Amino acid sequence: MKAPVVVQAAGKRKSAVARATVRKGIGRVRVNRQPLEVLEPEIVRQKIQEPLLMVGEKWKSLDIDVDVQGGGIMGQASAARTAVARGLIGWIKDPALADMFKHYDRSLLVNDPRRKLPKRPGGRGARKRRQKSYR
Repeated sequence: MKAPVVVQAAGKRKSAVARATVRKGIGRVRVNRQPLEVLEPEIVRQKIQEPLLMVGEKWKSLDIDVDVQGGGIMGQASAARTAVARGLIGWIKDPALADMFKHYDRSLLVNDPRRKLPKRPGGRGARKRRQKSYR
């Protein structure tokens, strides 16, 4: 079976959307055109590296470009990690790898469907209400 030329994968978390492009290369991983090694804060870098560390040395012959938009830094990190994991599975095509990702953390392969509740009248947010001073 011939290896694909390019694999594209997407990941979502809250309002963040990440698109990963996996192609043959020299082990470069870029997030929004910035090398993963210089990405700050460190917790974001570690979160995105999780699927790469689980795969082992196989990703060293690939270039992964991730484009992330929307949301906050942790939402973007979760979306990027899902996109990277899906891209690796699309490239490597190993069912054992998908099972390993699923057993470690299901959110590596499945988008998180949770969203913020809309604000409602009578309070500051979705659940909080103004207090009553009588009774």
